[in-house]
Amino acid sequence: MMPVNCFVTKKNDILTLASLYSNTHKKKRKGENKLVYTFYELCWFFLIYSFAGWCAGVVANAVRNRKFVNTGFMNMPFCLSYGVCAVLCCIFLPELRHRIFFLFIGGALLAAFVSIMTGLILEHIFHRKWWDYSKNRFQYEGYFGIWHLLIFGAAIVVMMKFANPLILQILKQIPHFIGRIILIIAYILMGIDFLGSVIAILQLKIKLRRIMQLNENMQKVSENFGNAITVRIQKRMMRAYPNIKTENIKESVRKNTKKEKTVFAEGCCFFKIFWLFLIGAFIGDLVETLFCRYSMGRWMSRSSVVYGPFSIVWGLGCAMFTALLYKYKEKSDRYIFMLGTVLGGAYEYACSIFTELVFGTVFWDYSKLPFNLGGRINLLFCFFWGIAAVVWLKIIYPRLSNLIEKIPIKTGNILTWILILFMIFNAGMSTLALNRYNQRQQGSLQKTPQMTAAAEDSRTDLEKFLDKHFPDKRMEQIYPNAKTVVDGKPVSQKDMKEKRKSS
Repeated sequence: MMPVNCFVTKKNDILTLASLYSNTHKKKRKGENKLVYTFYELCWFFLIYSFAGWCAGVVANAVRNRKFVNTGFMNMPFCLSYGVCAVLCCIFLPELRHRIFFLFIGGALLAAFVSIMTGLILEHIFHRKWWDYSKNRFQYEGYFGIWHLLIFGAAIVVMMKFANPLILQILKQIPHFIGRIILIIAYILMGIDFLGSVIAILQLKIKLRRIMQLNENMQKVSENFGNAITVRIQKRMMRAYPNIKTENIKESVRKNTKKEKTVFAEGCCFFKIFWLFLIGAFIGDLVETLFCRYSMGRWMSRSSVVYGPFSIVWGLGCAMFTALLYKYKEKSDRYIFMLGTVLGGAYEYACSIFTELVFGTVFWDYSKLPFNLGGRINLLFCFFWGIAAVVWLKIIYPRLSNLIEKIPIKTGNILTWILILFMIFNAGMSTLALNRYNQRQQGSLQKTPQMTAAAEDSRTDLEKFLDKHFPDKRMEQIYPNAKTVVDGKPVSQKDMKEKRKSS
């Protein structure tokens, strides 16, 4: 959470930073903080674990129903959600390979996230769950049960500790050129298969809408709609997931038929989530700025982007709490606190990994505080996430929700899309500016009196634009505590300036 940044800054004068964490801990972690696996290896992992997941699903279904059913979304023997989960684990969890308990917890949480996202996407198609575990005890909205998390957590421990090293040894025996050809062929076939499945799903959705408009005598004719290939795919999916059979979802389609909107962003919809993200990002930036002014005695920028006072971590946190905990807003404070503590810690850990991989940068470092996990999260501030979840859902969210819904529908729709485009542009420009700033700080691209005309002319138009509109002075105002890595060591902006003067 952001107040931690100010605490760390006050203690160590390290905060917002470019490439700080990844290099200060390189020796300590023996290189585990960087992306451990190459893109080539991740492509193989996705392929292998998609197949392994498909096999596991088929076997589980065969044991449960005593018959073979292809439970995958595609016709080929691949279940993409397992591959996605495996790749995410390989990206976000390498540092936990030697900490079994936290690896288990992290793997279970990632698997839960992938299950929820997959379920929501598929449910959006027919307004009905493809699978439903709501009758089981200790389950979440029917998407998974506690026993799923236990199995996934254990499987991911085995994958990270044993399966991945074994696969890497096997890949070393395959010539890289041949391996790339195999991957290209496999992914082309998967792409064609995936496209066919998507077309079949879209045709099935169209057919269901037509069925709702036909009388009973015409339904049999309508059910034969579509060509032979898509009909075959549709029948296979219905066998695998009985919940999406026509007779089972007619009522769901009827209930979810869109009515004319009378309120803007009613309920927990995408527009509402986006506005909460925007407001949360603004409030978060304001809170951080005031906290740092009070604790450090000076004003400083706390924004994550180059245009406007927005803290992306706060905004995404507000959006995440709302989307995942909205249905539990009437639960007890203790229940929300526990969920917020776990989700907040997982979110903060993922943000730390993401910023390090994308920018070579993280925005906080808890390594000098007790009860930390790799310096990325800390138990005390995980509790702060829990408190924030309670305050947000019980006090702040209801008031903000009412204010958002008072916006006129037409005005709200137009304004929302304008702001979405602005934030996408803002995030993209911030990424380019920060990366260019890091390049300048790392040496050869830094403009100095000694820079030759030829070297200056060699810059691209984009680099010239970034150098002109986002010079060092402006970037240092936006990110006042950034540190640049020189020869493997983080160097402050002040030291960099002194170094240039001496050179």
